[in-house]
Amino acid sequence: MTASFPLSRRQALLGAAALPLTAGAVRAAAPMQSMTVAKANRFKLGSFEVTALLAGTRTVENPQNIFGMNVDAAEFGAVSDSHLIPTDKAQFFFTPTVVNTGSQLILFDTGLNAGGISDALAVAGYTPDQVDVVVLTHMHGDHIGGLTGDAGATFTNAAYVTGAAEYDFWAGAENERFDQKVKPLAEKMTFLDDGGAVASGITAVAAQGHTPGHMTYMLESDGQQLMLIADAANHYVWSLGYPDWEVKFDRDKAAAAATRRKLFGMLAADKVPFIGYHMPWPAMGYATARGDGFEYVPASYQMMLNG
Repeated sequence: MTASFPLSRRQALLGAAALPLTAGAVRAAAPMQSMTVAKANRFKLGSFEVTALLAGTRTVENPQNIFGMNVDAAEFGAVSDSHLIPTDKAQFFFTPTVVNTGSQLILFDTGLNAGGISDALAVAGYTPDQVDVVVLTHMHGDHIGGLTGDAGATFTNAAYVTGAAEYDFWAGAENERFDQKVKPLAEKMTFLDDGGAVASGITAVAAQGHTPGHMTYMLESDGQQLMLIADAANHYVWSLGYPDWEVKFDRDKAAAAATRRKLFGMLAADKVPFIGYHMPWPAMGYATARGDGFEYVPASYQMMLNG
């Protein structure tokens, strides 16, 4: 005689799970999809509408050739490991920002090339001919590259703004990219010093070191603030977190470190959010004081509360 035992509901479910999938209808496997990244992040800042644009991203090998040049590999590795990032490669981001003040559309920096910035603007619902003002924070190629393309000037209806010291330096530097991209637009350009205004509520803040006339910009509208830090820090750990670590692309490394300490000290004390041109996409966050440096706190839903 063979004894039989009733199955519990759990046993029945487990048994069913063990059956081969081919017992049912056979379906074609879903195709693998490539990575997707949104190219625009829009939010309100008072009466302004601010849109960060991802105009490009790429993987770079051997990041200590660029960051932490004055620390040994063991320290660089320990810091990286504590932040769960590798030391053999890093991801670079290129993030222009467009600000709609209600009366003007103002673009800060132009990415690597005309195609990249035009595509990013299109995702955000804009066309290059709608841009009223292009502000150049400094003259490195990844900020001026989109000014012109094969068809000529990208922003056909725009005026241009940049720092006076920055323009003067590069005008005397015999730099081919500057000569090709920026000089032909000089007659349409306005030059600012520290504290100069791009428009009501948009103020230039000198941040030398990365380049001789590097500028950041403070946005203020209806009591709300946001700073566009450009390249004051080029990485959220190796530059912002450790402000004295030397960065290859900083022309005056001591001045750049001093700028990072002053700038992020102010942002941390006042709890002002910022967009960094090379911060991890969508490139917006806060700085908090941590030890002898700063901690990058990515923005979450704070700006969504602005309506």
